[in-house]
Amino acid sequence: MTLPADFILAPLLRGIKQAGHPNACLEWLTAVGMVSRIAFWPATPLLNNSGIMSHDPSVRRVQFRPSVDRMTGYVSGEQPQEDGWVKLNTNENPYPPSPRVIEAIGRAAEGRLNLYPDPLGREFCRVAARLFDVDPDWIIPGNGSDEILTILLRTFVDPGQRIAYPYPSYVLYETLGEIQGAEVERIMLRDDWSWPLEEARRQLQECRLLFVPNPNSPSGNRFPDEDLLGLVPEGGVLVLDEAYGDFCDEPHGGQLLKSESAAGRMVVTRTLSKSYSLAGLRLGFGVAHPDIVAAMRKVKDSYNCDTLSLAAGVAALEDTDWMQDNAARIRQTRQRLVEALVSRGFDVVSSQANFVWATHPDGEHRRRFEALKVQRVLVRYMVFPACDPVREGLRITVGTDEQVDRFLEALDHVGS
Repeated sequence: MTLPADFILAPLLRGIKQAGHPNACLEWLTAVGMVSRIAFWPATPLLNNSGIMSHDPSVRRVQFRPSVDRMTGYVSGEQPQEDGWVKLNTNENPYPPSPRVIEAIGRAAEGRLNLYPDPLGREFCRVAARLFDVDPDWIIPGNGSDEILTILLRTFVDPGQRIAYPYPSYVLYETLGEIQGAEVERIMLRDDWSWPLEEARRQLQECRLLFVPNPNSPSGNRFPDEDLLGLVPEGGVLVLDEAYGDFCDEPHGGQLLKSESAAGRMVVTRTLSKSYSLAGLRLGFGVAHPDIVAAMRKVKDSYNCDTLSLAAGVAALEDTDWMQDNAARIRQTRQRLVEALVSRGFDVVSSQANFVWATHPDGEHRRRFEALKVQRVLVRYMVFPACDPVREGLRITVGTDEQVDRFLEALDHVGS
């Protein structure tokens, strides 16, 4: 049997480097039939980036930071650049942004592109603040909400200090923590994706940041507010990553920010990639007490949001009706997708996001993923090896009704 390279590369990478003979190791793997050169080829850039397969003498003399050398790095979802794919793997919005966004980008492009943007994005802050009923000094924009996460780590976490996040969830938190040299604590969710609250509170001792995606990814469930308020770290900050908040049946409005138990110790992050259909522009923001925002501004990049993105963001947030109409359509299609998957024998978590998490009793999730890909239908096959037992499944973005129909037809063809 020939295994794809990414299936075996990560656990072997450190051992290959220690052996000092990566090419010899590759020859051995090929000889015993564990991996073919064709299967290994897509992983070659990863090996080159690790510095163990480069034939450039100048690269061999470079020494990376030990923490970077130990990392495997975050792997983003596939982004095919040609047409013809049904793309349900990275939770993008299948509907276009508001026409006002396109008009705003056009006006901005004709204007001040020769000058730097407002380093604080003050007009954007004024508009975003209205959504949360706060003053503009509660808002900090970023190059996607992922940059807000990075800024938070710079602000609160020194090397060796502890951060935490629920597992399984968005593993980028772990990658960003490793970059910062933090000690990363995984809080293992129960089989039903709920918190083990007492154990979690013990793990949060001396924790500087707790990152919580809400709704969670990949499961899509929304954590109860009372659970979240009970998890604010003593002496630390709870970061609520609400990337998918607008897809909830009752969307978030930042109410927890003003709760007495979280006063000054909570940050909400939002992205315009999902509900506002702006994944290609990269814009997000954080909402927090002005003291926290002021500290975050000290460590952000100088001009971290460009002129076009800020203009698009203002226009998008000023047309929330457009976003809400699209979110309502996605919620309706989500329900239809869930019912269709259940009728085909899948177990599906009750989702409050623009995706669903589906597992099948036969466990053949990777086979289905690969067979769907042959038919140019992309979903996300995900494995969480730190779970006991290992947890895996398919995360499926809610597309248009037409895209969902094509996915279901392809799924029936490969055998649901």
